[in-house]
Amino acid sequence: MPSYLVETYLSNGKVGERATRERRARLAAEELAREQTRIQFERSIHIPQDETCFFVFSADSGADVARVAQRAQLEPIRVVEVAPTEKGEEK
Repeated sequence: MPSYLVETYLSNGKVGERATRERRARLAAEELAREQTRIQFERSIHIPQDETCFFVFSADSGADVARVAQRAQLEPIRVVEVAPTEKGEEK
């Protein structure tokens, strides 16, 4: 199953919201999974210097990820597919 990044804005003044947003993302993915959508929340990545927070999901499509981001109220800037690296591939 492909992985997708949901890019969101997270100002330095609201860093404490990261855990809440992550919880909402996880719960929204679980709700959609119960509705027979193949999706799973993987993790979040916060980059304070850029005031950016990424949420990573495994899903069948970017549309499913956009739907979960909307349900979780993540206010996505964009949703993009992540290109996997092969084991042993140079980085």
